[in-house]
Amino acid sequence: MKRFFHLFAFAMLIMTLNSCNKSAATADNPFFEPKWDTPYGAPPFERIRFEHYKPAFEQGMSLHNEEIAAIVDCKDEPTFENTILAYDNAGKMLSKVSGVFGMLESAVTDEQMQDLSSEMMPRLAAHSDAILMNEKLFARIKKVYDNRDASGLDELQQRLTKKIYDRFVRSGALLSAEDKAKLKQINEQLSSLSVKFGRNTLAETNAFQLVLDENQVKGLPQSVLDSAREQSKAADKGADKYLFTLHKPSMLPVLTYAQDRSVREQIYKAYLKRGDNGNENDNKAVIADMVSLRYEKAKLLGYDSYSHYVTANQMAGSPEAAYELLEGIFDAANQKAKEELDRMTTLFKRDHGADANFESWDWWYYAEKVRNRDYKLEEEQVRQFLSLDNVKGGIFFLANRLYGITFRPIKAPLYHEDCEAYEVIDADDSALGMLYFDFHPRPSKSGGAWCGTYVDQSYEDGKRVAPVVSIVCNFTPPTKDMPALLTIDETETLFHEFGHALHNLFADVKYSGLGGVEGDFVELPSQIMENWAFSTELLKQYAVHYSRGNVMPDDMIRNIQRCSKFNEGFNTTELSAAALSDLDIHSVKSAEKIDVASFEREALNTKRGLISQIEPRYHYTYFSHIFNGGYSSGYYFYLWAEVLDKDAYQAFVESGDIFNQQIAKRFRDEVLSRGGTRNGMDMYRSFRGADPDKNAMLVARGLIEEAVVEPLEKPQIAAKVDTREQARQRAERSRREREAARLEAESVEQAE
Repeated sequence: MKRFFHLFAFAMLIMTLNSCNKSAATADNPFFEPKWDTPYGAPPFERIRFEHYKPAFEQGMSLHNEEIAAIVDCKDEPTFENTILAYDNAGKMLSKVSGVFGMLESAVTDEQMQDLSSEMMPRLAAHSDAILMNEKLFARIKKVYDNRDASGLDELQQRLTKKIYDRFVRSGALLSAEDKAKLKQINEQLSSLSVKFGRNTLAETNAFQLVLDENQVKGLPQSVLDSAREQSKAADKGADKYLFTLHKPSMLPVLTYAQDRSVREQIYKAYLKRGDNGNENDNKAVIADMVSLRYEKAKLLGYDSYSHYVTANQMAGSPEAAYELLEGIFDAANQKAKEELDRMTTLFKRDHGADANFESWDWWYYAEKVRNRDYKLEEEQVRQFLSLDNVKGGIFFLANRLYGITFRPIKAPLYHEDCEAYEVIDADDSALGMLYFDFHPRPSKSGGAWCGTYVDQSYEDGKRVAPVVSIVCNFTPPTKDMPALLTIDETETLFHEFGHALHNLFADVKYSGLGGVEGDFVELPSQIMENWAFSTELLKQYAVHYSRGNVMPDDMIRNIQRCSKFNEGFNTTELSAAALSDLDIHSVKSAEKIDVASFEREALNTKRGLISQIEPRYHYTYFSHIFNGGYSSGYYFYLWAEVLDKDAYQAFVESGDIFNQQIAKRFRDEVLSRGGTRNGMDMYRSFRGADPDKNAMLVARGLIEEAVVEPLEKPQIAAKVDTREQARQRAERSRREREAARLEAESVEQAE
């Protein structure tokens, strides 16, 4: 799953520090250096050793405490400069070491890194709490906040003051001493449990290996077999065997193509059971403890549930608003998925008999059969045109066409030999920043894909400090005879993460405390990029056969686009089911420990009628987004932001030019460059000139044909309701397109 990843919440901290009291033992520690003499100030990875982290963390916390003490001990009347700005500028060293460690602990981890994470995360949580619950510091911040209207502060200064004040309040600044002590203890426990959850999940993923022989891999494409055989050799499982793992580039081809149903069942059940095997890596007790503690935290802070606490400062404003969106989407998607199941069942019964039951591990396999039958589209054939280098080139082309920026390979420190580095140059030849790519899975890397930063955009001495951004993925790797060929989903994932990268690269924000946006807005810059991925105009630029060199044929492009809504009932159901289960478990109103498995069954199967042939995208026991990744009560963000991204892309479509540079400039100026200097909906309205139309997302997913949708109450993501005649015309166009597609499919079948 695509996700925006930033493990540590120290984005408030930027200040030039002098190295203090260096001892001989720390003299060679790169984190003790005020600046790194590397391109764009990137981390000197080749010089950073494991033993550098702990002293750097400790020194960073010590320096941060000194800076906070200087604010508290200031004898002058609290002002924006001596309190708010000083707080915003504090903690540069701690921010630096936290950022590097957090990124690498997910990209190239080992047991030492995990042990240190287990040790340091509670200490860092306690350090943060000590600052956020510092009564004297908060008193100064509150005084500036209370006087903000009369102090002559400009708009950005007012917003920064309010955001910092609100952060302290949400972190317990108004609690009694007794409740503050409770909250600190809860935060430390939650930090430890989160680390444990991530460690268990990685161990469970890496523990499973499925070794198959020639008779068990029938149906799998040759490129997949070549990769699996190389994996088997590398793992000493035999040169004539095939090794598959639970990493999605390895697992999904098995589910999609393996004719042996028992093989599909074995690998999918292992995937679903991660963290739920009753062993030392079992996550059920970890989750029960986290849910209980999160409720206690929310209750201490005055909220009905943890989901109320989280959503209070998001665009949604409440879990009820998020539920309103999700429930409507889930019901429509679940119904559509039943229709998709009916189409597959005929083929399934023909293969296995009338008494056989269609199971969840059959879905990918028979969906591929239906896609081939009805759309004449084999993804393995499509992959031949989606080499990783071609897709990356297409993304660079798109960024240049829209924004005029260019990407140049640069010699820079690398943390792994698989990485690539590029400098990003703006249209006026100024430096925007640097971008790392890390594409392929390895045992030391967490699953999924994410984008993060090693250096955040900031300002020093009035000059913009360019960011250093990293995209990390787990894509199908190359073999000795073939380049990395991406699936349709992997291609969209790269466009998605690149959108996050552009958001970071274009950032031009004066104060670090205004760098972040609402969680349910953060996926807009990423998801909008997916809309271009399979447009005809862009495919003609990058989709070239990896060996023959010919451009993707027009009929294949048409079939991809015709197929864009295929299986969307399944895709949307598993996504919305996971988002609902996230909200459900964080909406509990008791500290009593839940039975994780029964709670999930009740929430999805009993309460909502999730069909048994579909599993939620993530079961709780490996749902890293919400228990180890910062998306607790926030997995709905993806669907909420999709309302925005589909409507935003329509601005380009309506102009008649999907590469319209004027619209792209407006999107950059009003959304991508502004960080959190304005509320998300205000930024969106400035770009689009109106509230977003929810119908664009529902139509794109094939869940509705006419614009007859109730608006969301908050933040008024309203449907721009068509007139009756417009709705009739849209329905008629949709009917004609479906009929033409049916006739075309029948014509092809008859010819065959």
